[in-house]
Amino acid sequence: MGDIDLNAEEKIPVGKKAKQNRLECFTISNCESGSAPTTGVHWKRWIIVFLFSSYSLSNAYQWIQYGIINNIIMKFYQVDAFAVDWLSMLYMLTYIPFIFPVTWLLDQKGLRITALLANALNCAGTWTKVASVKPNLFWVTILGQFASSLSQVFILGMPSRLASVWFGADEVSTACAIGVFGNQLGIAIGFLIPPILVPNVDDMDELAHHIKIMFYISAGAATIIFILVVIFFQEKPELPPTQAQAQARCFTQEQYSYRASIWRLLRNKPFMLLVVSYGLNVGCFYAVSTLLNRMIIEHYPGEEVNAGRIGLTIVIAGMVGSLICGIWLDKSKTYKQTTLVVYVLSLVGMLVYAFTLNLGHLWLVFITSGVLGFFMTGYLPLGFEFAVELTYPESEGTSSGLLNCSAQIFGIIFTISQGKIIDRWGTLGGNIFLCVFLLIGTVMTGFIKSDLRRQKANLQAEEQIISPAGSETLVQDYGGTSCSTPWQRQT
Repeated sequence: MGDIDLNAEEKIPVGKKAKQNRLECFTISNCESGSAPTTGVHWKRWIIVFLFSSYSLSNAYQWIQYGIINNIIMKFYQVDAFAVDWLSMLYMLTYIPFIFPVTWLLDQKGLRITALLANALNCAGTWTKVASVKPNLFWVTILGQFASSLSQVFILGMPSRLASVWFGADEVSTACAIGVFGNQLGIAIGFLIPPILVPNVDDMDELAHHIKIMFYISAGAATIIFILVVIFFQEKPELPPTQAQAQARCFTQEQYSYRASIWRLLRNKPFMLLVVSYGLNVGCFYAVSTLLNRMIIEHYPGEEVNAGRIGLTIVIAGMVGSLICGIWLDKSKTYKQTTLVVYVLSLVGMLVYAFTLNLGHLWLVFITSGVLGFFMTGYLPLGFEFAVELTYPESEGTSSGLLNCSAQIFGIIFTISQGKIIDRWGTLGGNIFLCVFLLIGTVMTGFIKSDLRRQKANLQAEEQIISPAGSETLVQDYGGTSCSTPWQRQT
């Protein structure tokens, strides 16, 4: 291992030295030398994950804003329930053909370009909807929803990639959970706000006024977030935060083949089992969220606002579950065990919800929905992080993209199928339909072989630091936190 130049700081230009965020740890090895590179985490990582969570929130809000006031949107635009359901399913349908070019773009151009495109499309979608508030302009609101759904393709695969690029090994799962947290919070607001802003009134002019206010609020928020992303969102920190990320930086674009990466992922049996089981779980969540208004109104007529509050309960509980699971993963590294337990409890929660929905006690629905949400939406970051472990050193965006593609496919299938079952046999039959597939997903999760490749890479790199005789660690400050540089003691 080479000597560190302890006088390297004197060689930094004065202008750069004055910057608050200047690099204060110095690389002493390269990818070819075989020694462990310098790593460090930067305080800006919290700004980056906050910005991502904010625009993910804005986009997720738009996904469910129509479905939770399904009956009101039907009346205003004079369309049937299935047409309104498609405003939600459009998010799922758009994802499937666009995921591969978008993940390729994420691999080639990085986080910042992807974030800018996501926000530009999100803004375009919100302002298009502002122009759609007339009963004969349903096609315009579809166009706006399409732009927003295209933005979602750039968002869903980013949490695990962003966490890996910016966060240390002991906080990467928590960071991924925070990224998913923003998306879940957006869904929660989407359940809560539209029923409050858009009351079920008969006067079409008054109804149009309320709908326009709802659209203006979402457009204003999306625009402010877009401006903040343009100003503050960065591609990556100067230093890699982990040894695994340092090794990933060694690969040049010439050495990387996106098509070969996809092929390797498709041949990875544990990962493909996770792809299907993840799709089954999250697809069930999408179906329940899309059809929630119909299910609640069937048993509790006139309770549109409470339907939104029940949806809010599902997602808020899931956000708590996501953060707890993320923190637990960082401390325990028990990826398969945690994923399997949460999956089983998602099935139990779905069964309890199915058999208590029609008992006539709205307070009981709030409780069972909270239990369901805690585990079903708490599962989201578990799937992302488990996938990264199973597929390292493949791109986190590609593995997450395949997970989400599976979720969108099953989401469309389950939403259409459950909707038809509810129309014919009622809500109990529709929810039992979902329970069957959650049982299948639970069994598949049990068969996943836990091959934690990213953890192995970090451990091997740490052994390289410790193993040379007489080596010590020089700890220096980097952007307000600490990083470590292995250096050889002079003899």
